[in-house]
Amino acid sequence: MDLFRKKPLVAPLSDNAGKLSKTLGALDLTTLGVGAIIGTGIFVMTGVAAAQHAGPGLVLSFVLAGFACVLSALCYSEFASTLPVSGSAYAYSYVAFGELLAWILGWDLVLEYGVAAAAVSSGWSGYFQGLLDGFGVHLPTALSGAYNADKGTFINLPAVIIILLISYLLTRGVKETARFNAIMVVIKLSVVLLFIFTGVFYVKPENWTPFLPFGFQGVVNGAATVFFAYIGFDALSTAAEEVKRPQRDLPIGIISSLAICTVLYITVSLVLTGIVPYQSLNVSDPVSFALRFVNQNTIAGLISVGAIAGMTTVLLVLLFGQTRLLFAISRDGLLPEVLSKVSAKTHTPVRSTWVVGGIIAVLTGFVPLDRLANLTSIGTLFAFLVVSLGVIVLRRTHPDLKRGFRVPWVPFIPLLSAAACGYLMYNLGRETWIGFILWLIIGLLVYWLYGYKHSKLNRK
Repeated sequence: MDLFRKKPLVAPLSDNAGKLSKTLGALDLTTLGVGAIIGTGIFVMTGVAAAQHAGPGLVLSFVLAGFACVLSALCYSEFASTLPVSGSAYAYSYVAFGELLAWILGWDLVLEYGVAAAAVSSGWSGYFQGLLDGFGVHLPTALSGAYNADKGTFINLPAVIIILLISYLLTRGVKETARFNAIMVVIKLSVVLLFIFTGVFYVKPENWTPFLPFGFQGVVNGAATVFFAYIGFDALSTAAEEVKRPQRDLPIGIISSLAICTVLYITVSLVLTGIVPYQSLNVSDPVSFALRFVNQNTIAGLISVGAIAGMTTVLLVLLFGQTRLLFAISRDGLLPEVLSKVSAKTHTPVRSTWVVGGIIAVLTGFVPLDRLANLTSIGTLFAFLVVSLGVIVLRRTHPDLKRGFRVPWVPFIPLLSAAACGYLMYNLGRETWIGFILWLIIGLLVYWLYGYKHSKLNRK
Protein backbone atom coordinates (compact mmCIF):
# COMPACT_ATOMS: atom_id res chain seq x y z
CA MET A 1 0.00 0.00 0.00
CA ASP A 2 1.84 3.10 -1.28
CA LEU A 3 0.60 6.09 0.71
CA PHE A 4 3.52 8.27 -0.34
CA ARG A 5 3.39 7.87 -4.13
CA LYS A 6 4.43 11.13 -5.72
CA LYS A 7 2.93 12.95 -8.63
CA PRO A 8 5.36 13.55 -11.53
CA LEU A 9 6.50 17.12 -12.08
CA VAL A 10 4.69 17.23 -15.44
CA ALA A 11 1.59 15.09 -15.08
CA PRO A 12 -0.32 14.49 -18.35
CA LEU A 13 -4.01 15.36 -18.25
CA SER A 14 -6.57 12.85 -19.42
CA ASP A 15 -8.82 13.82 -22.30
CA ASN A 16 -11.77 14.50 -20.00
CA ALA A 17 -9.78 16.47 -17.42
CA GLY A 18 -10.75 20.09 -16.93
CA LYS A 19 -8.48 22.73 -18.43
CA LEU A 20 -8.52 26.40 -17.47
CA SER A 21 -7.82 29.37 -19.76
CA LYS A 22 -4.82 31.70 -19.16
CA THR A 23 -6.09 35.27 -18.75
CA LEU A 24 -4.42 36.79 -15.64
CA GLY A 25 -1.36 39.05 -15.46
CA ALA A 26 0.84 40.42 -12.65
CA LEU A 27 -1.46 43.41 -11.96
CA ASP A 28 -4.51 41.12 -11.80
CA LEU A 29 -2.71 38.91 -9.27
CA THR A 30 -1.57 41.87 -7.15
CA THR A 31 -5.10 43.27 -6.93
CA LEU A 32 -6.46 39.80 -6.16
CA GLY A 33 -3.88 39.52 -3.37
CA VAL A 34 -4.75 42.92 -1.90
CA GLY A 35 -8.42 42.01 -2.32
CA ALA A 36 -7.88 38.84 -0.32
CA ILE A 37 -5.81 40.34 2.49
CA ILE A 38 -7.35 43.75 3.24
CA GLY A 39 -10.73 43.08 4.79
CA THR A 40 -11.89 41.56 8.07
CA GLY A 41 -8.42 41.82 9.57
CA ILE A 42 -8.12 45.58 9.24
CA PHE A 43 -11.78 46.52 9.74
CA VAL A 44 -12.74 44.07 12.52
CA MET A 45 -9.88 42.20 14.22
CA THR A 46 -7.54 45.12 14.95
CA GLY A 47 -9.71 46.37 17.82
CA VAL A 48 -10.17 43.02 19.56
CA ALA A 49 -6.47 42.16 19.24
CA ALA A 50 -5.45 45.52 20.74
CA ALA A 51 -7.95 45.42 23.60
CA GLN A 52 -7.48 41.79 24.63
CA HIS A 53 -3.92 40.88 23.67
CA ALA A 54 -1.37 43.49 22.65
CA GLY A 55 -2.50 47.06 23.42
CA PRO A 56 -0.53 49.64 21.39
CA GLY A 57 2.02 46.84 20.84
CA LEU A 58 -0.43 45.60 18.19
CA VAL A 59 1.89 47.15 15.64
CA LEU A 60 4.56 44.63 16.71
CA SER A 61 1.98 41.83 16.41
CA PHE A 62 1.43 42.80 12.77
CA VAL A 63 5.19 42.99 12.21
CA LEU A 64 5.68 39.51 13.70
CA ALA A 65 2.78 37.96 11.75
CA GLY A 66 3.89 39.79 8.61
CA PHE A 67 7.45 38.50 9.05
CA ALA A 68 6.18 34.91 9.16
CA CYS A 69 4.07 35.57 6.07
CA VAL A 70 6.93 37.15 4.10
CA LEU A 71 9.12 34.10 4.70
CA SER A 72 6.26 31.81 3.63
CA ALA A 73 5.53 34.03 0.62
CA LEU A 74 9.09 33.51 -0.63
CA CYS A 75 8.58 29.74 -0.42
CA TYR A 76 5.18 29.94 -2.14
CA SER A 77 6.72 32.06 -4.89
CA GLU A 78 9.38 29.44 -5.66
CA PHE A 79 6.81 26.65 -5.83
CA ALA A 80 4.30 28.72 -7.83
CA SER A 81 6.94 29.67 -10.41
CA THR A 82 8.19 26.07 -10.64
CA LEU A 83 4.88 24.18 -10.65
CA PRO A 84 2.29 26.55 -12.16
CA VAL A 85 -0.76 24.34 -11.59
CA SER A 86 -4.03 24.71 -9.68
CA GLY A 87 -4.11 23.44 -6.11
CA SER A 88 -1.58 25.63 -4.30
CA ALA A 89 0.09 23.89 -1.34
CA TYR A 90 -1.82 20.69 -2.07
CA ALA A 91 -0.25 20.37 -5.53
CA TYR A 92 3.22 21.25 -4.25
CA SER A 93 3.05 18.61 -1.51
CA TYR A 94 1.92 15.97 -4.00
CA VAL A 95 5.24 16.39 -5.81
CA ALA A 96 7.47 16.93 -2.77
CA PHE A 97 6.04 14.58 -0.12
CA GLY A 98 3.57 12.24 -1.80
CA GLU A 99 -0.15 11.57 -1.86
CA LEU A 100 -1.01 11.13 1.82
CA LEU A 101 0.49 14.41 3.00
CA ALA A 102 -0.89 16.15 -0.10
CA TRP A 103 -4.38 14.94 0.81
CA ILE A 104 -3.94 16.02 4.45
CA LEU A 105 -2.84 19.47 3.28
CA GLY A 106 -5.64 19.70 0.72
CA TRP A 107 -8.20 18.74 3.38
CA ASP A 108 -6.61 21.32 5.69
CA LEU A 109 -6.99 24.02 3.01
CA VAL A 110 -10.65 23.08 2.52
CA LEU A 111 -11.09 23.96 6.20
CA GLU A 112 -9.06 27.18 5.87
CA TYR A 113 -10.92 28.63 2.90
CA GLY A 114 -14.35 27.35 3.93
CA VAL A 115 -14.36 28.55 7.55
CA ALA A 116 -12.70 31.83 6.58
CA ALA A 117 -15.32 32.54 3.90
CA ALA A 118 -18.17 31.70 6.28
CA ALA A 119 -16.71 33.88 9.05
CA VAL A 120 -16.02 36.81 6.71
CA SER A 121 -19.53 36.65 5.24
CA SER A 122 -20.93 36.90 8.78
CA GLY A 123 -18.83 40.04 9.33
CA TRP A 124 -19.98 41.39 5.97
CA SER A 125 -23.58 40.88 7.04
CA GLY A 126 -23.01 42.82 10.26
CA TYR A 127 -21.57 45.85 8.44
CA PHE A 128 -24.29 45.68 5.76
CA GLN A 129 -27.07 45.60 8.32
CA GLY A 130 -25.43 48.53 10.11
CA LEU A 131 -25.46 50.46 6.84
CA LEU A 132 -29.14 49.63 6.32
CA ASP A 133 -29.91 50.76 9.88
CA GLY A 134 -28.34 54.11 9.04
CA PHE A 135 -30.98 54.54 6.33
CA GLY A 136 -33.79 53.45 8.66
CA VAL A 137 -34.15 49.98 7.11
CA HIS A 138 -34.25 47.13 9.62
CA LEU A 139 -34.29 43.43 8.75
CA PRO A 140 -36.65 41.15 10.72
CA THR A 141 -34.78 39.66 13.68
CA ALA A 142 -35.30 36.11 12.38
CA LEU A 143 -33.36 36.95 9.19
CA SER A 144 -30.52 38.88 10.80
CA GLY A 145 -28.26 36.15 12.18
CA ALA A 146 -27.43 32.46 12.41
CA TYR A 147 -29.76 30.27 14.47
CA ASN A 148 -29.91 31.40 18.09
CA ALA A 149 -33.09 30.68 20.07
CA ASP A 150 -32.17 33.20 22.79
CA LYS A 151 -31.86 36.08 20.30
CA GLY A 152 -34.73 34.97 18.11
CA THR A 153 -32.55 34.68 14.99
CA PHE A 154 -33.02 31.87 12.47
CA ILE A 155 -30.95 32.58 9.35
CA ASN A 156 -28.31 35.16 8.39
CA LEU A 157 -29.99 36.11 5.12
CA PRO A 158 -27.56 38.86 3.96
CA ALA A 159 -24.61 36.47 4.41
CA VAL A 160 -26.34 33.77 2.37
CA ILE A 161 -27.21 36.20 -0.42
CA ILE A 162 -23.66 37.62 -0.76
CA ILE A 163 -22.17 34.10 -0.92
CA LEU A 164 -24.58 33.07 -3.68
CA LEU A 165 -24.01 36.32 -5.63
CA ILE A 166 -20.23 35.88 -5.53
CA SER A 167 -20.58 32.23 -6.55
CA TYR A 168 -22.58 33.38 -9.58
CA LEU A 169 -19.90 35.95 -10.45
CA LEU A 170 -17.19 33.27 -10.25
CA THR A 171 -19.06 31.14 -12.80
CA ARG A 172 -19.02 33.99 -15.34
CA GLY A 173 -15.27 33.80 -15.98
CA VAL A 174 -12.00 34.58 -14.22
CA LYS A 175 -11.34 37.81 -16.14
CA GLU A 176 -14.73 39.20 -15.17
CA THR A 177 -14.02 38.21 -11.56
CA ALA A 178 -10.64 39.99 -11.63
CA ARG A 179 -12.20 43.14 -13.10
CA PHE A 180 -14.87 43.32 -10.37
CA ASN A 181 -12.22 42.68 -7.71
CA ALA A 182 -10.05 45.54 -9.03
CA ILE A 183 -12.94 48.02 -8.68
CA MET A 184 -13.62 46.91 -5.10
CA VAL A 185 -9.90 47.11 -4.23
CA VAL A 186 -9.70 50.73 -5.41
CA ILE A 187 -12.70 51.60 -3.20
CA LYS A 188 -11.35 49.97 -0.06
CA LEU A 189 -7.78 51.25 -0.46
CA SER A 190 -9.20 54.77 -0.85
CA VAL A 191 -11.15 54.32 2.39
CA VAL A 192 -8.13 52.94 4.29
CA LEU A 193 -5.99 55.89 3.15
CA LEU A 194 -8.81 58.27 4.08
CA PHE A 195 -8.77 56.85 7.61
CA ILE A 196 -4.99 57.20 7.88
CA PHE A 197 -4.83 60.80 6.60
CA THR A 198 -7.83 61.87 8.71
CA GLY A 199 -6.93 60.00 11.88
CA VAL A 200 -3.28 61.05 12.03
CA PHE A 201 -4.37 64.56 13.12
CA TYR A 202 -6.16 63.11 16.16
CA VAL A 203 -3.35 60.89 17.42
CA LYS A 204 -2.37 61.44 21.06
CA PRO A 205 1.05 59.90 21.83
CA GLU A 206 0.02 59.34 25.47
CA ASN A 207 -2.40 56.66 24.22
CA TRP A 208 0.65 54.58 23.27
CA THR A 209 1.69 54.37 26.94
CA PRO A 210 2.13 51.72 28.22
CA PHE A 211 3.19 50.35 24.86
CA LEU A 212 3.20 46.69 25.97
CA PRO A 213 0.52 46.42 28.69
CA PHE A 214 0.35 42.63 28.29
CA GLY A 215 4.10 42.13 27.89
CA PHE A 216 5.81 40.51 24.91
CA GLN A 217 3.65 37.39 25.31
CA GLY A 218 0.70 39.63 24.55
CA VAL A 219 2.40 40.66 21.32
CA VAL A 220 2.87 36.99 20.38
CA ASN A 221 -0.74 36.14 21.25
CA GLY A 222 -1.83 39.14 19.24
CA ALA A 223 0.25 37.97 16.27
CA ALA A 224 -1.38 34.53 16.39
CA THR A 225 -4.79 36.22 16.43
CA VAL A 226 -4.20 38.81 13.69
CA PHE A 227 -2.55 36.20 11.49
CA PHE A 228 -6.12 35.72 10.22
CA ALA A 229 -5.72 39.19 8.70
CA TYR A 230 -2.97 38.00 6.33
CA ILE A 231 -4.81 34.94 5.07
CA GLY A 232 -5.45 35.10 1.35
CA PHE A 233 -2.16 35.68 -0.45
CA ASP A 234 -1.64 31.92 -0.63
CA ALA A 235 -4.92 31.68 -2.57
CA LEU A 236 -3.15 33.41 -5.48
CA SER A 237 -1.15 30.26 -6.16
CA THR A 238 -4.42 28.38 -6.76
CA ALA A 239 -4.82 30.55 -9.87
CA ALA A 240 -1.53 29.37 -11.39
CA GLU A 241 -3.09 27.61 -14.41
CA GLU A 242 -4.96 30.80 -15.31
CA VAL A 243 -1.88 33.07 -15.33
CA LYS A 244 -0.32 34.09 -18.66
CA ARG A 245 3.31 34.06 -17.43
CA PRO A 246 3.24 32.18 -14.10
CA GLN A 247 7.03 31.97 -13.64
CA ARG A 248 7.24 35.78 -13.65
CA ASP A 249 3.80 37.02 -12.58
CA LEU A 250 3.02 34.76 -9.60
CA PRO A 251 6.04 35.80 -7.49
CA ILE A 252 5.35 39.47 -8.33
CA GLY A 253 1.68 39.15 -7.34
CA ILE A 254 2.33 37.24 -4.11
CA ILE A 255 5.19 39.37 -2.76
CA SER A 256 3.93 42.80 -3.86
CA SER A 257 0.40 42.31 -2.49
CA LEU A 258 1.78 41.10 0.85
CA ALA A 259 4.21 44.05 1.07
CA ILE A 260 1.45 46.60 0.36
CA CYS A 261 -0.89 45.11 2.94
CA THR A 262 1.78 44.79 5.66
CA VAL A 263 2.62 48.50 5.40
CA LEU A 264 -1.09 49.41 5.56
CA TYR A 265 -1.72 47.14 8.58
CA ILE A 266 1.18 48.63 10.53
CA THR A 267 0.14 52.20 9.72
CA VAL A 268 -3.54 51.65 10.57
CA SER A 269 -2.72 49.96 13.89
CA LEU A 270 -0.45 52.87 14.90
CA VAL A 271 -3.10 55.48 14.05
CA LEU A 272 -5.93 53.45 15.61
CA THR A 273 -4.24 52.97 19.00
CA GLY A 274 -3.08 56.59 18.90
CA ILE A 275 -6.63 57.92 18.53
CA VAL A 276 -8.43 55.65 21.02
CA PRO A 277 -7.14 54.17 24.30
CA TYR A 278 -6.64 50.47 23.58
CA GLN A 279 -9.01 49.45 26.42
CA SER A 280 -11.94 50.96 24.46
CA LEU A 281 -11.27 49.13 21.18
CA ASN A 282 -13.07 45.86 21.96
CA VAL A 283 -15.76 46.62 19.36
CA SER A 284 -16.85 45.01 16.08
CA ASP A 285 -16.04 48.08 13.94
CA PRO A 286 -12.86 49.61 15.48
CA VAL A 287 -11.89 51.77 12.48
CA SER A 288 -15.31 53.44 12.24
CA PHE A 289 -15.49 53.61 16.04
CA ALA A 290 -12.20 55.54 16.19
CA LEU A 291 -13.53 58.22 13.84
CA ARG A 292 -16.81 58.47 15.73
CA PHE A 293 -14.68 58.82 18.88
CA VAL A 294 -13.30 62.10 17.47
CA ASN A 295 -16.70 63.18 16.03
CA GLN A 296 -15.84 62.45 12.37
CA ASN A 297 -19.19 60.73 11.82
CA THR A 298 -19.46 61.34 8.07
CA ILE A 299 -16.07 59.77 7.38
CA ALA A 300 -16.96 56.93 9.76
CA GLY A 301 -19.95 56.20 7.52
CA LEU A 302 -17.67 56.08 4.47
CA ILE A 303 -15.43 53.64 6.35
CA SER A 304 -18.40 51.29 6.69
CA VAL A 305 -18.87 51.35 2.91
CA GLY A 306 -15.17 50.58 2.46
CA ALA A 307 -15.42 47.71 4.95
CA ILE A 308 -18.25 46.18 2.95
CA ALA A 309 -16.20 46.50 -0.26
CA GLY A 310 -13.16 45.09 1.54
CA MET A 311 -14.91 42.02 2.84
CA THR A 312 -16.59 41.46 -0.54
CA THR A 313 -13.19 41.06 -2.22
CA VAL A 314 -11.96 38.79 0.58
CA LEU A 315 -14.96 36.55 0.01
CA LEU A 316 -14.35 36.64 -3.72
CA VAL A 317 -10.76 35.40 -3.46
CA LEU A 318 -11.49 32.84 -0.74
CA LEU A 319 -14.29 31.26 -2.77
CA PHE A 320 -12.10 31.42 -5.87
CA GLY A 321 -9.30 29.59 -4.03
CA GLN A 322 -11.69 27.00 -2.62
CA THR A 323 -13.18 26.18 -6.03
CA ARG A 324 -9.73 25.83 -7.65
CA LEU A 325 -8.56 23.62 -4.80
CA LEU A 326 -11.50 21.24 -5.16
CA PHE A 327 -10.98 21.34 -8.94
CA ALA A 328 -7.35 20.20 -8.53
CA ILE A 329 -8.11 17.48 -5.94
CA SER A 330 -10.98 16.17 -8.04
CA ARG A 331 -8.84 16.10 -11.18
CA ASP A 332 -6.41 13.84 -9.33
CA GLY A 333 -9.29 11.47 -8.46
CA LEU A 334 -9.18 12.01 -4.69
CA LEU A 335 -12.65 13.55 -4.81
CA PRO A 336 -15.49 12.84 -7.30
CA GLU A 337 -14.42 13.89 -10.80
CA VAL A 338 -17.63 15.83 -11.38
CA LEU A 339 -15.99 18.69 -9.43
CA SER A 340 -13.30 19.10 -12.11
CA LYS A 341 -15.70 19.56 -15.02
CA VAL A 342 -15.12 22.92 -16.75
CA SER A 343 -17.75 24.95 -18.61
CA ALA A 344 -17.04 25.10 -22.35
CA LYS A 345 -18.42 28.65 -22.44
CA THR A 346 -16.80 30.37 -19.43
CA HIS A 347 -13.82 28.00 -18.84
CA THR A 348 -14.62 27.86 -15.12
CA PRO A 349 -15.37 24.86 -12.84
CA VAL A 350 -19.06 25.72 -12.52
CA ARG A 351 -20.13 22.63 -10.56
CA SER A 352 -17.42 22.92 -7.91
CA THR A 353 -18.20 26.63 -7.62
CA TRP A 354 -21.86 25.99 -6.81
CA VAL A 355 -20.99 23.10 -4.45
CA VAL A 356 -18.64 25.40 -2.52
CA GLY A 357 -21.09 28.30 -2.58
CA GLY A 358 -23.99 26.13 -1.42
CA ILE A 359 -22.13 24.54 1.50
CA ILE A 360 -20.69 27.86 2.73
CA ALA A 361 -24.08 29.58 2.36
CA VAL A 362 -25.64 26.93 4.62
CA LEU A 363 -22.78 27.24 7.13
CA THR A 364 -22.86 31.01 7.37
CA GLY A 365 -26.64 31.15 7.23
CA PHE A 366 -27.48 28.79 10.06
CA VAL A 367 -24.32 28.04 12.13
CA PRO A 368 -22.80 30.55 14.61
CA LEU A 369 -19.11 30.86 13.69
CA ASP A 370 -17.76 33.21 16.36
CA ARG A 371 -15.18 30.76 17.69
CA LEU A 372 -13.97 29.30 14.42
CA ALA A 373 -11.68 32.09 13.16
CA ASN A 374 -8.66 30.53 14.87
CA LEU A 375 -9.29 27.27 12.98
CA THR A 376 -8.57 29.23 9.82
CA SER A 377 -5.32 30.55 11.29
CA ILE A 378 -4.04 27.13 12.38
CA GLY A 379 -4.94 25.60 9.02
CA THR A 380 -3.09 28.32 7.15
CA LEU A 381 -0.03 28.13 9.40
CA PHE A 382 0.13 24.37 8.90
CA ALA A 383 0.02 24.83 5.12
CA PHE A 384 2.76 27.48 5.26
CA LEU A 385 4.94 25.19 7.41
CA VAL A 386 4.64 22.27 4.99
CA VAL A 387 5.30 24.44 1.91
CA SER A 388 8.41 25.90 3.57
CA LEU A 389 9.83 22.43 4.23
CA GLY A 390 8.80 21.36 0.72
CA VAL A 391 11.16 23.92 -0.81
CA ILE A 392 14.09 22.18 0.91
CA VAL A 393 12.92 18.72 -0.20
CA LEU A 394 12.42 19.74 -3.84
CA ARG A 395 15.82 21.46 -3.94
CA ARG A 396 17.41 18.15 -2.92
CA THR A 397 15.32 15.80 -5.06
CA HIS A 398 15.24 18.03 -8.20
CA PRO A 399 18.25 20.37 -7.96
CA ASP A 400 18.35 21.09 -11.71
CA LEU A 401 14.66 21.93 -12.06
CA LYS A 402 14.02 25.29 -13.77
CA ARG A 403 12.71 27.80 -11.23
CA GLY A 404 11.28 31.19 -12.17
CA PHE A 405 11.99 32.42 -8.61
CA ARG A 406 14.45 31.03 -6.07
CA VAL A 407 14.24 31.47 -2.29
CA PRO A 408 17.58 32.90 -1.08
CA TRP A 409 19.69 31.21 1.59
CA VAL A 410 18.13 27.76 1.45
CA PRO A 411 17.70 25.93 3.83
CA PHE A 412 17.99 28.82 6.34
CA ILE A 413 15.00 30.90 5.09
CA PRO A 414 12.59 27.93 4.70
CA LEU A 415 13.57 26.57 8.14
CA LEU A 416 13.07 30.00 9.70
CA SER A 417 9.67 30.24 7.97
CA ALA A 418 8.64 26.81 9.28
CA ALA A 419 9.83 27.69 12.79
CA ALA A 420 7.92 31.00 12.81
CA CYS A 421 4.71 29.29 11.67
CA GLY A 422 5.16 26.49 14.22
CA TYR A 423 5.67 29.04 17.00
CA LEU A 424 2.46 30.89 16.11
CA MET A 425 0.57 27.56 15.94
CA TYR A 426 1.87 26.70 19.42
CA ASN A 427 0.38 29.93 20.77
CA LEU A 428 -3.15 29.14 19.57
CA GLY A 429 -5.61 27.81 22.16
CA ARG A 430 -6.42 24.23 23.14
CA GLU A 431 -9.92 24.35 21.60
CA THR A 432 -8.38 25.33 18.27
CA TRP A 433 -5.97 22.40 18.35
CA ILE A 434 -8.75 19.93 19.24
CA GLY A 435 -10.92 21.17 16.38
CA PHE A 436 -8.00 21.01 13.95
CA ILE A 437 -7.07 17.43 14.91
CA LEU A 438 -10.70 16.27 14.67
CA TRP A 439 -10.94 17.77 11.17
CA LEU A 440 -7.78 15.94 10.07
CA ILE A 441 -9.12 12.64 11.45
CA ILE A 442 -12.29 13.08 9.39
CA GLY A 443 -10.10 13.79 6.36
CA LEU A 444 -8.10 10.61 6.84
CA LEU A 445 -11.37 8.63 6.93
CA VAL A 446 -12.50 10.24 3.66
CA TYR A 447 -9.15 9.38 2.06
CA TRP A 448 -9.28 5.80 3.32
CA LEU A 449 -12.86 5.23 2.16
CA TYR A 450 -12.70 7.06 -1.20
CA GLY A 451 -9.51 8.90 -2.14
CA TYR A 452 -6.94 6.10 -2.06
CA LYS A 453 -8.98 3.77 -4.27
CA HIS A 454 -10.01 6.40 -6.84
CA SER A 455 -6.66 8.19 -7.09
CA LYS A 456 -5.37 8.59 -10.65
CA LEU A 457 -1.96 7.35 -9.44
CA ASN A 458 -3.60 4.22 -8.02
CA ARG A 459 -5.23 3.45 -11.38
CA LYS A 460 -1.85 3.65 -13.05
